[in-house]
Amino acid sequence: MELKIIAEAGVNHNGNVNLAKKLIDIAKKGGADYIKFQSFKAENIVTKKVQLLKYQRSKIKNNSQYELLKKLELSEKNFKKIINYCKIRKIKFLSTPFDLESLSFLIKSGIKTIKIGSGEINNFPLLKKISKTAKEVFLSTGMSNIKEIKYAIKILTKFNLSKKNIIVLHCTTNYPTQLKDVNMLALKDIKEKIRVKVGYSDHTLGNEASIAAVALGATLIEKHITLNKKMNGPDHKSSIESKDFYDFVKLVRNAKKLLGIKKKQPTLSEIKLKKIIRRSIVAKTDIKKGTVFTEKNVICKRPEGGIPPNNWKKVIGKKSKRDFKTDSFISLK
Repeated sequence: MELKIIAEAGVNHNGNVNLAKKLIDIAKKGGADYIKFQSFKAENIVTKKVQLLKYQRSKIKNNSQYELLKKLELSEKNFKKIINYCKIRKIKFLSTPFDLESLSFLIKSGIKTIKIGSGEINNFPLLKKISKTAKEVFLSTGMSNIKEIKYAIKILTKFNLSKKNIIVLHCTTNYPTQLKDVNMLALKDIKEKIRVKVGYSDHTLGNEASIAAVALGATLIEKHITLNKKMNGPDHKSSIESKDFYDFVKLVRNAKKLLGIKKKQPTLSEIKLKKIIRRSIVAKTDIKKGTVFTEKNVICKRPEGGIPPNNWKKVIGKKSKRDFKTDSFISLK
């Protein structure tokens, strides 16, 4: 299955449409299939007294998650501009809705592929509406277990959405994620126990985790991008800049190429080399008709084309039926 890559812009636009367009440019130039944002109304997703998480703190003073999210919120008008720019740049727009109002906007805008954030895996009203309206879903599973993932899929497939159109993304909800917390074998656990297509949402600072995910069967990889890691905002430090993203995409796509066809057989290039590198049983010295073949007068040498060395026992002890010159292929005829 073809590998797809999501460039996660998230809220790294800092509420600015022009910055969002620059992130789209990075994603397109880097070779991503999707550029993903986050759609939300701050008043619909968090109470005003919820404190900031450690990774959300920045130089911009915010007393609560609500204040932070309000500053990062994009209006529907601005999202329409972003969606239109994605069409111009010919890259697929994707967004994670965090409330029913934002989901409705995405559906009305013709967005049929929906990304579900890890925090919404048990959000019954949201999952139910996605089941009725989406054609494809990418489900992140940070902070969850197999039972919770099964629950989400049960709700998502209750109405119009088919399980074959769901990709479950393993991830660790920590920004940035330390390698010791990646637990990549969980991806294999998800694939085997839920029997669904899998992917990986990469919150690490390096490339190793995504390469390992591809090796374990991931068909979708997500990576956070930013214009500058030093910018103010909650996610910039755990994102990668343009040059690193370009390298990341190349490495991940190369990892996919390395996997091949899941069948041990020679490649076309190997078949050509095989004719030269494999050996045949040849005359070690000049051999006269009627001479018995022994280890003293026959040897295995390149190239392929004569009797192969695995038929050695069939040759040794037989009498030569004709003369052979040194290095000529031995024949029993």
